Amino acid sequence: MTDGTGPLSGLLADTGDDMFRVPLRASPVVLGARVADLCMPAFPPVHRAPDLVDLARFDPALVLDIRYATARNFLGFPVYPSARAFLQRPAAIALSQARERAAQHGCGLLVYDAYRPWHVSALFRHAVPDSLHDFVGDPAQGSRHNRGCAVDLTLWDLATRRVVPMPSGFDEMTARAHTGYAGGTVQARKMRDLLSSIMQASGFLALAEEWWHFDFRDWQDYPVMDLSFDAIGTGLMP
Repeated sequence: MTDGTGPLSGLLADTGDDMFRVPLRASPVVLGARVADLCMPAFPPVHRAPDLVDLARFDPALVLDIRYATARNFLGFPVYPSARAFLQRPAAIALSQARERAAQHGCGLLVYDAYRPWHVSALFRHAVPDSLHDFVGDPAQGSRHNRGCAVDLTLWDLATRRVVPMPSGFDEMTARAHTGYAGGTVQARKMRDLLSSIMQASGFLALAEEWWHFDFRDWQDYPVMDLSFDAIGTGLMP
């Protein structure tokens, strides 16, 4: 299931609602053409220069399941060229601290997404119906993902090596994804709340609409970026 490396790869997915798909507004080829010529708008200047780090190298104990590098996502086709995840260095340090806290509860962290180039956010916006725009954000505003300061993730059980059940699957654009959703099983809500507690104690902010999404507390200090994965760490960063 996972794209992680080392001894922590090979987790077992929980059976159930693990996949959500949207009705695309156009074919992948047409959507790609629509956003290819878009120019990222100018955003206000910020205090810190970007310092993105590769999570797989920074903390090999983190497991990756980068859905957007596969067809196993809400679009049904890949939008990343490779299964990699990046965060600004202070956010990566905080995520490692969260992993250590999770281990105290017998859990590991499974990362679905982190830094997301601006053009990918624009693609999401063009792909989904207007009724789902609240779940993908407005590229005109820039997202925390575009700043390398947001991470999408869940918990997995260190003993059973199974991904723990949550009230909804990742990227499910329904009320079940909300952090205040009162349905589902007691255990699923317990694990959702445990994840939120771990992440908030480590310096992240929860998003009410998505139990899996957390913003690093200093996200406003970093720029909105449209760097390709290949450009990160090659001297091409601004």
